[in-house]
Amino acid sequence: MIVTPDGIASTDVLDELEALRGRDVRWREGRAFTLVYHAGDEVLDLARRAYAAYSSENGLNTDAFPSLRRMQADVVESVASWLHAPGGAAGFMTSGGTESILMAVLAAREWGRFERGIDAPEMVLPTSAHAAFEKAAHYFGVRSVRVPVGDDWRADVDAMRAAINERTVLLVGSAPQYPQGVVDPIADLAALAAERDVLCHVDACMGGVILPYLARLGYAVPEFDFAVDGVTSMSVDLHKFGYTAKGASVILYRSKQLRAHQTFTTDNWLGGLYGSSGVLGTKSGGAVAAAWAVMRHLGDAGYLALAATAKRAADSLAATIDAHPALALRARPDAAIFSFGAIDPASLDIFAVAQRLWDDGGWYVDRQGPPASLHCTVNAVHDALVDTFAVALDGAVKATIAAARSERDATATQTGRYGTMD
Repeated sequence: MIVTPDGIASTDVLDELEALRGRDVRWREGRAFTLVYHAGDEVLDLARRAYAAYSSENGLNTDAFPSLRRMQADVVESVASWLHAPGGAAGFMTSGGTESILMAVLAAREWGRFERGIDAPEMVLPTSAHAAFEKAAHYFGVRSVRVPVGDDWRADVDAMRAAINERTVLLVGSAPQYPQGVVDPIADLAALAAERDVLCHVDACMGGVILPYLARLGYAVPEFDFAVDGVTSMSVDLHKFGYTAKGASVILYRSKQLRAHQTFTTDNWLGGLYGSSGVLGTKSGGAVAAAWAVMRHLGDAGYLALAATAKRAADSLAATIDAHPALALRARPDAAIFSFGAIDPASLDIFAVAQRLWDDGGWYVDRQGPPASLHCTVNAVHDALVDTFAVALDGAVKATIAAARSERDATATQTGRYGTMD
């Protein structure tokens, strides 16, 4: 039990917390290619201090905390400008990409119900779209119609066209999709949505911050945002390539009318009118304040520099992996995420490589599939570590191949010694 009879001194509790993280991945050192995004100690310290300053403020009621209303409005306005949102666009901050996606699907369901009379809604999405869409389907009773991707891992527009029917309320594309790091053909998907008069959501949780800046840096970035007619909503995570504290995402709609479909209000209780913008009721103001503070601090110049750094590191590492004799890059990254696997899965267990990276050097990479792959989310902290990781990866591959060969040789020796039984 953590609740002791007399309590424990605060300094001792903090020491215990520090000890508990002893086996956690050392993300400040760039050992994590997932989960955490680090732009340096100055940004981290600012985010922590801003979060702490507002950790007890409650975002449920911004009448009581108008500072949080102002900060949320500022954050949403900045994200809208990154994504070329039209006048009249509206959105909310959420606790993360999953909640943003949940809200987009809920809004589509409600839109279909009230605008079209659809009581058994469906959404059409590629197999690469995030798992949070499945959670939304489960929570909100929207049937998920998954369509295989093309050979380039991007959404197959013709296949998605064939999957649309009179119950379809939403098409989904990603910019980029998480598993292989490529941007779906958003312009074609949005045109299809407009043609069939359904909503179109772009999941830009991974790319909503970095892609606009890569475009400004001169990279060839496919069309993906509200500049494309037919895109009706977008999700963008700030705690990824926005480098803010965890718990900060934005769901943005082309109009306030569409946004209204995600909000909830009721007076069916004894406590008066209750309303909330998302899944959460009570929510800490810390993530809102930290996002506002970091975005104010970094500005355009800071985000341009961070985008350039992350992209340079990602492209360098991807090129090294692509040239490796035992590894196969799934796709060239459109942003700063990608995955790779074994050229010959029969001779190299790529998941064993991941385990060896962790055991031998504390490097943590995501394992995914199909096909069996390792995933790298490359951000600013990795720029100085690409060569170091490449050496560790090569060593892990060679050690894994050698261990498998030794095991096969031992098995063959035992078989030869004892023979086989028919």
